[in-house]
Amino acid sequence: MAAISSPRRTTGSVTGSGASASRSARPEVTTSTARSMADDVRERSDEQLADLLRRRQDLARPAPADLSSLAARAGTRASVQRAVDSLDLAHLQVLEAALATPSPVETAAVGALLGVDATEVGPLLDDLWTLALLWRSPEGLRVARTVSEVLPHPAGLGPRAADTFVEVPPTESVADLLGEAPPAARAILDRLTWGPPLAVLPPGTPDRVAAGARWLLEQHLVFAPAADQLVLPREVALALRHGRSHASPALQPPALEGTPRQDAEVDAAAGQQVTDLLALVDELAAEWGLRPPRVLRSGGLAVRDLKRLASVLDVDEARAAFVAELTYAAGLLADDGSLDPSWAPTPAYDEWQQQPGHQRWAVLARAWLLTTRAPHLVGTTPAGASGTVNALGPDAHWPPARGLRKDVIDQLAAAAPGLSPDRESVVTAVGWRRPRRVPAGLEVVVAAVLGEAEWLGVTGRGAISSAGRALLDGRSDTDLAAAMQPHLPEPVEHVLLQADLTAIAPGPLAGGLATFMRLVADVESRGGATVYRFNQDSVRRGLDAGWSVDQVLGALGDASHTPIPQPLDYLIRDVARRHGQARVGAMRAYIRCDDEATLGAMVADRELSPLQLRSIAPTILVSPVAAETVLEFLRENGFAPAAETPDGGIIVPTTGAHRTPLQRRPTPVTAQKVDDELVTTMVGALRAGEEAAAYQREQVASRPGPTLPSTDPTTTLAVLRDAAADRQAVWIGYSDADGRTQRILFYPDRVVGGRVHGTADGAARTLSIHRVTGAVQG
Repeated sequence: MAAISSPRRTTGSVTGSGASASRSARPEVTTSTARSMADDVRERSDEQLADLLRRRQDLARPAPADLSSLAARAGTRASVQRAVDSLDLAHLQVLEAALATPSPVETAAVGALLGVDATEVGPLLDDLWTLALLWRSPEGLRVARTVSEVLPHPAGLGPRAADTFVEVPPTESVADLLGEAPPAARAILDRLTWGPPLAVLPPGTPDRVAAGARWLLEQHLVFAPAADQLVLPREVALALRHGRSHASPALQPPALEGTPRQDAEVDAAAGQQVTDLLALVDELAAEWGLRPPRVLRSGGLAVRDLKRLASVLDVDEARAAFVAELTYAAGLLADDGSLDPSWAPTPAYDEWQQQPGHQRWAVLARAWLLTTRAPHLVGTTPAGASGTVNALGPDAHWPPARGLRKDVIDQLAAAAPGLSPDRESVVTAVGWRRPRRVPAGLEVVVAAVLGEAEWLGVTGRGAISSAGRALLDGRSDTDLAAAMQPHLPEPVEHVLLQADLTAIAPGPLAGGLATFMRLVADVESRGGATVYRFNQDSVRRGLDAGWSVDQVLGALGDASHTPIPQPLDYLIRDVARRHGQARVGAMRAYIRCDDEATLGAMVADRELSPLQLRSIAPTILVSPVAAETVLEFLRENGFAPAAETPDGGIIVPTTGAHRTPLQRRPTPVTAQKVDDELVTTMVGALRAGEEAAAYQREQVASRPGPTLPSTDPTTTLAVLRDAAADRQAVWIGYSDADGRTQRILFYPDRVVGGRVHGTADGAARTLSIHRVTGAVQG
């Protein structure tokens, strides 16, 4: 389309709607505003200052020297951005409406823009004043200058016409113009009315659209800051919105809807989830202690290793990733740092495993609440990336995860006791609570957090548990563990052996017995009772670990309240009879066995052909393959060999002994909360600092001589040279070695090499130019 020009344009130009809005939202606000803002802060009571510091805690670190410094810091862009981002939707809409009204802000005008009664707006404006986003001038409330920079398009509104030097039709005539507007012009207005107020017309715009834009320009309903841009002025937008700043005011938090639960039901379900979680962590450590998976070059866990872990834990991959990430976040799992690194339990896991269940849960729960890792990202493809996110990898680190996790749990805690909210209502409530910090795909994040909270026992059947409330309240680890203890079953030290080669544990097993059962049996199902199944592989696993047949049967007999069934006795003895008949050594590998028929079966087995077995004696086979591989192949094909030392002894592997080196556990980065004691102390210090600053200003004002402005070294040199040439005195500010600034009436003689020579108080002195803070001829 042809270049678009804005008619009746006077002086000045607009380079973009964002820039114009930020410059012109409050044109009457100048440097005097900052002083007025400081006066507003100085006039606050101690309690009001304490409220400000509690609600904007970034202002307290580091502690400001006085109230003027506090006001200056409260007006910085970074601090205002943080405060605005923390607002809920009600306060944000009121603040945007206040920006859209003429200054000073009137409660009735804000209410009219929102379409609500002024009594609903008043308390919200008071809260915004408490946050120092508004300040009180003699004329009334005003919006802090920096707020307009943080919100350049409040409520999607563009700049005022007067601020951009353009003319717009009267409000009452906008409706008549709309009736005459061609369809293309009306379509453009429909896109701009509720924001954003800027439209860009790309090259190749259809003629009808260009004609519609030209009509809007001719009628002064829009203006063009550039040839391919259209901006809707604020007055026109409000006329199109029928005087409303927001299409849907939301000054009340949305109500959570869901299913009510009994407190006992919730806590019981949470306790069961914790029991399952602790068992899953132990199984992960047992599996990776024996067979640690490799660390990818890019960091993280390979997809096939995650699938294997899910199979071992008998859960889906999403839950397996959560267990791995949680164990890693708690410092119980790490990269072992070797030349060929792998993931393995840390020494901290061994200490953690010896603790009671409720204390173990407290460690995991605290780590989950503070971690910035997002297990739900595992398996997804980030925007702009070509690969998927791996568990334990760097891409699973997502800083917003911690804040969003707490926001979701806060909503559960704010619901009625025992209420299990619907996911949709939680999504709506979180969006209302933090409208400016809502990520794309909030529904996915909320669903993931709710699922993780359920797996962790923070919730039970969708409602927050009593232990979950203790976690959210920030209680100590001791209190947190005590809150979970009543809901965990007591560990048992016995099992019930069944004739179908299973054993039933009627509760969580004590540490030593649990380790033994995981060694000689496989977990078949979990729940209120855990079912273990014995098979040849599991029994052989115990024998490979160095247990004899008598020790295995003895341990089972001591642990069981029922006699050892005959099928289980036969199974264990049959595996033990065949265990170790064949011995594997390194030559690169040899196999020796007194039973020639067994060796003949090995040579004839096609599945073992990759081992390239050949006989060098009636009872000895050799292979060019490593002994570890020979062992694995033979076991996978129904044989039960044992590893052998060079002197003929059996190698007993150390079960689960692979651990990472002792390493420092990373501490999550957290901001310490400003408590009431610190706030009280700080308010007193601010009052004292303000009094000291006022006294200092009085002392400066009472000193003889003119006020000394701060001058740069070039200006200082010029003043001193002129005074030396004219033989005139100069008032200077001079910073001494202690950092104190002195006022000196100085008579300069000459300026040489960065120094000025002259007299002061009748004595000759030489001063360094870089220490002179200001100079004025006396």
